[in-house]
Amino acid sequence: MFSHIVVGANDIEASKAFYDALLSTLGAKPGFVDPKGNVVYLHAGALFIVGHPRNGEPATHANGATIGFSCASPDVVEAWHAAGVGNGGVSVEDPPGPRQSPFGPLYLAYLRDPAGNKLCATHRAAQA
Repeated sequence: MFSHIVVGANDIEASKAFYDALLSTLGAKPGFVDPKGNVVYLHAGALFIVGHPRNGEPATHANGATIGFSCASPDVVEAWHAAGVGNGGVSVEDPPGPRQSPFGPLYLAYLRDPAGNKLCATHRAAQA
């Protein structure tokens, strides 16, 4: 459904360190800096970009927005969360763990990145 996701950041170096660690738990390679100064991640057909806003204004997080990352297992969700917290992220909402949803059982963890963007790691449990 999506071709790419872009988030703004004011400290590209801190954001690159954060996302390199976070996304490595999903099997992604470290991001590379493109000619415009964006950090670009390519993984499993997805494109995730971190950069300075093009309008020259400071980056701010979107209130009410969440970017979700698919994880292969609850262990990957836990590793994702630990990598994020260990690299400048802040744990938010409930601790990582199972949740019941209208879409079936989930295993979730939430973080805010160094720029305040809200992220979620999601593992959808197999349905009986």
